[in-house]
Amino acid sequence: MLCVVLSLLLMVLDHRYTYVEGIRSTLSAVVYPIRFLVDLPVEGGRWLSETLATRSRLLAENKALRRENLMLRSRFQKFASLSQENRRLRALLDSAQRVGERVLLADLMAADLEPGRQQIVLDKGSRDGVYPGQPLVDDNGVMGQIRHVGPFSSTALLLTDPAHAIPVQVNRTGLRAIAAGTGEGLLKVDYVPVSADIREGDQLISSGLGGRFPAGYPVAVVTAVSRDTGEAYARIVARPNARLQLAQHVLLVWPEVKPDHVDALTLGEKSR
Repeated sequence: MLCVVLSLLLMVLDHRYTYVEGIRSTLSAVVYPIRFLVDLPVEGGRWLSETLATRSRLLAENKALRRENLMLRSRFQKFASLSQENRRLRALLDSAQRVGERVLLADLMAADLEPGRQQIVLDKGSRDGVYPGQPLVDDNGVMGQIRHVGPFSSTALLLTDPAHAIPVQVNRTGLRAIAAGTGEGLLKVDYVPVSADIREGDQLISSGLGGRFPAGYPVAVVTAVSRDTGEAYARIVARPNARLQLAQHVLLVWPEVKPDHVDALTLGEKSR
C-alpha cells in the first residue's frame, strides 16, 4: 500500500509540477547502463543473425556466378580457334564447327595427381547420363575423358595420364598429330616429321577425329620443339590449356557427332 500511495503521489507531482524532472533525468542516466546490458544479448544475437544471413547469401550468389561464368566461358572458348581457321582457309567456311554441344556441370570429389597417374573423381554418374569415354573440359580447354562410370560418380582420365592420348591439330597450320600424356603434367606429340611446320607457342586444338572429342577445343600449347639430325621425328612437348591442378568444377560434354570405333585410349597405346 505504501508503494501504491507513493507511486500515485509521484504521478500527481510529475503531472502538475516539474519537481520530478530532475529525479527522472538522474534515474534515466543511472538505469541506461543496466538497460544497455540487458539489451546487449538480444541486439548481439540480431546483429550476428543478420551478418551470417548476409554472408551466406553472398557466398551462394558468388558460387552461382562462378558456375555461370564457367558455363559461358566454355561456350565461347572455341571462337578464337574458329576465327583463326577461317582466316587461314576461307574456303572451308561451310565445314566450320558449330558451337553449342550439350554440357553438364560436375564437381570434383577426389583427385589422384601422382606422377604416372593422373585421374579425378566426379560427382556425376550413369544416372546423369555419363558414359565411358565421355570428354570433359574446363573453361580453358580439354581436360580428359571418363574412364569408369558408377551410378553416382565417375572416374576421369586426365590428358596428362600416360594411358591417355588425343587427336589434335596445330591451329596455325592444320597439321594433325596425336598428343599423349607423360604422367608429369605435360603432353608429348609423337610421330611428327622433323620437316613439319610446328614451333613453340603453337596452339593445339582437338581435331575431332574419331568423334570422341568435339573439334575445335583448345588442348595444349607447344612449349618445346627439338629436331635432331638423323632422327625421323621431332621431339615435341606441350602444356595443357586446362587447369588440371586447380580445377574444382568441370563440364561433361555430349559431342554432337557420336564417336566411332576409334578410341583415344587405344590411340595412346598404339602411339607407344
